[in-house]
Amino acid sequence: MMRVWALALFTAASLLLSACGAPAAEQSSQGSYATITDDNGRTVSFDKKPERIVVTSASFLEPLYAVGGEVVGRPDSKSKIPEAAKSVTNIGRVYQIDAEKVLALTPDLVILNRGMNEKLVETLAANHIKTLVIEMKSYEDVKREIGTFATLTGETAKGDELIRKMDADIEAVRTSIPQEKKRVAIIHSTGQGLSVQLDGSIAGNIANILGWENTAAGMPALDKNPDAAPYSMETLVAQNPDIIFVTSMGEEAEIRASMEAMFAESPAWQSVSAVRDGRVYYLPQEMFLFSPGIEYPVAVKYMARLVYP
Repeated sequence: MMRVWALALFTAASLLLSACGAPAAEQSSQGSYATITDDNGRTVSFDKKPERIVVTSASFLEPLYAVGGEVVGRPDSKSKIPEAAKSVTNIGRVYQIDAEKVLALTPDLVILNRGMNEKLVETLAANHIKTLVIEMKSYEDVKREIGTFATLTGETAKGDELIRKMDADIEAVRTSIPQEKKRVAIIHSTGQGLSVQLDGSIAGNIANILGWENTAAGMPALDKNPDAAPYSMETLVAQNPDIIFVTSMGEEAEIRASMEAMFAESPAWQSVSAVRDGRVYYLPQEMFLFSPGIEYPVAVKYMARLVYP
């Protein structure tokens, strides 16, 4: 009788855990290879390991290859292309993926960039091609997607080990710098003007990892960009950050020259501590505009060493 009650209790507990904490990606032993819930909340099941994978973001390549994956199609990009993927078919720029090229590759899975490529889901579904919509912006995103990719490749141990190493490398950076509550502002400069980056941006996320306060945190976001807020000189002067980081879209040398000319010519800017004390730092696009992916520890170290050489 005791054994019956124990079995019943175990079964009830198992059902409760399944309902409350189901993983986003899991390998299955009951007829299907894996079931994954993507970042748009879609549940996708695989009967076997995907063999012909296409990705629409170069940021997905390094994490996928690190856990034993490979692709038959990838976007045009000047960076973040592993050596093994350089000869792979080019399917166009990330903003202009060529659907016909994708279909011609007869993929069994296309991994799409969230917020950019969802329009391809219906076309691919109509051609019986499975899709996963993935976001890889924050460090937590990257770790989650490493788990997803490792589930797809069947290399979960490799994924776990990679995440452990990344966590350890970031913690080593955190413990190597003074535990000071720096107040930072992150300005994003483009040909269309300036905005300030919120905590959801890559630079905002990394500043938080380092224990610093983003002075823009809590500001209302732009309508078309949830990770940025409108730029206001008056607001920035009032916030008076200790440090200013600058991210940019465009020619970095031109952006730097333009920003420094603006700082020099404006009495308002000269009243800001970060400008007055020469604590304005420019962040490279490959780490802070595009997801650093598995190089997140490198990006964290880069930002930390700007402030603490």
